[in-house]
Amino acid sequence: MAAATVLDESGEPNPYLLGVYAPVHEEITAGDLTVIGEIPRDLNGVYLRNGPNARHPVRGRYHWFDGDGMVHAMHFENGTARYRNRYVRTRAFDAESAAGRALWTGVMENPKGNPAGNTRGIPLKDSANTDLIFHRGRVLATWYLCGSPYALDPLSLETLGAETFLDTLTGDFMAHPKIDERTGELFWFDYGPRPPYLRYGVVGAGGTVEHLVEIDLPGARLPHDMAITENHAVLMDLPLFQDPEALRHGRYKLTFDRGLPSRFGVIPRRGAAGDVRWFEAKPCYIYHVVNAWESGDEIVMDVCRVSRPAPSGSGSPLSRMLSYLKLDARMYRYRFDLRTGRTSEGFVDEEQNTEFPSIDARRTGQATRYAYNVTVKKADTNLFDGLVRYDNVTGERQHHRFGEHRYGSEAPFAPRDGATGEDDGYLVTFVTDEREGTSEVQILSAADLTAGPLARVLLPRRVPLGFHATWVRADQLR
Repeated sequence: MAAATVLDESGEPNPYLLGVYAPVHEEITAGDLTVIGEIPRDLNGVYLRNGPNARHPVRGRYHWFDGDGMVHAMHFENGTARYRNRYVRTRAFDAESAAGRALWTGVMENPKGNPAGNTRGIPLKDSANTDLIFHRGRVLATWYLCGSPYALDPLSLETLGAETFLDTLTGDFMAHPKIDERTGELFWFDYGPRPPYLRYGVVGAGGTVEHLVEIDLPGARLPHDMAITENHAVLMDLPLFQDPEALRHGRYKLTFDRGLPSRFGVIPRRGAAGDVRWFEAKPCYIYHVVNAWESGDEIVMDVCRVSRPAPSGSGSPLSRMLSYLKLDARMYRYRFDLRTGRTSEGFVDEEQNTEFPSIDARRTGQATRYAYNVTVKKADTNLFDGLVRYDNVTGERQHHRFGEHRYGSEAPFAPRDGATGEDDGYLVTFVTDEREGTSEVQILSAADLTAGPLARVLLPRRVPLGFHATWVRADQLR
């Protein structure tokens, strides 16, 4: 369906509704795909990527975060590949489907009159369009401002409903929960505009919320990610938050207060509120954690750090949105000394604008050697023009560029069957050609990105650029 079928009411051409971002509407399943090269036979599992895909003409001005969640998936089995895409059928999606039109306004408009929000008082549409996490046989689709995690079948992509963890989840669920595969635990938080501003919880291996604690903050904040180590979790109190005066007038405006430090709360995995130890650092914002681990008396945490998160644009609301959305992050490392209470911090890579990090998910919370990130093109919108591999031991960086006018997706590490190392496998990513309006899946060797794709699987339709991805191994599917 053509991009012009989904518009907003601003009268301005919105780049996040056009070109490589334009929504697709038809849900398809496709096999017998053209392959250039050869799909490795020891690559078995499913690659899934979430993203915003507006289904109805948009009320007011469209923000990229407003689109309905749509999951695109490639299932690999014994050298073959099958593509499938499906909408996440959230409560809001079903309500708008029944009405035949958009019922919610988005981030750029006054939310007064929206049918519903999340349980913590954020009156926006929960579209489950942000991340995907595999847990206990299901994939959970999450929303960037805290909402209901929606469970999906990892192969059919059927929406199984809002995940309640056997009716033990109260409140909401942040975008990037962490899974410890060794223990089967899931770690999460939620937040809101009213006290308690932050709550931290643990879902046990049995699938129920076994631990929940309120964390004291000086005011409402907008945390996006967290970290875990073998014995701790790391939560964030960062000096970026909604402007309270604008909020009272129904406007969404962010304030970045450089007079406040960034604070990191280290809490034992099942700790109480009084067990939190706060470590201060230079003011910044962090969308995404790479990984964290314990090293002697220290916790080491690698992140993609944003030093200037406040919108810098002026003029129309659209130009301000484009400025706010533009990722400008650098690989950065914190060390929190649990013995002295001191923080050490510094760049891992001060030059490359890099985001959407991936590691060997089996080692979440343990020391990792490799991180696989996308590189961000200098442009008015977010375009991922390549991949970079960081080596924590040698400092080496490997690059793969998608090519002129070709843009990719987050590329999770996919271990080959019987893999023994963090680079013993592959990276899988959707790549879309801006000029041709076509998409493909690229498979690269995680050990040598510079060699280029081992295989390119050509798709029968364009995959719009989107947000986060995950890899589910064949042994997990079983």
